[in-house]
Amino acid sequence: MRGLTQLRCARVISAGHAFIQNLRRGHYELGVEKPTTLRVAAAFTELTVAI
Repeated sequence: MRGLTQLRCARVISAGHAFIQNLRRGHYELGVEKPTTLRVAAAFTELTVAI
């Protein structure tokens, strides 16, 4: 694979994928009031306000 030439790259990609999956499944209190299709976008909006 062209983009995953280092183990660190693979770790970052897999951690990000796991984070998004957990957001979609509602494991965090981010974006839980939104429908499942809009939950990820709402969670990132809440994260930007928090940071």
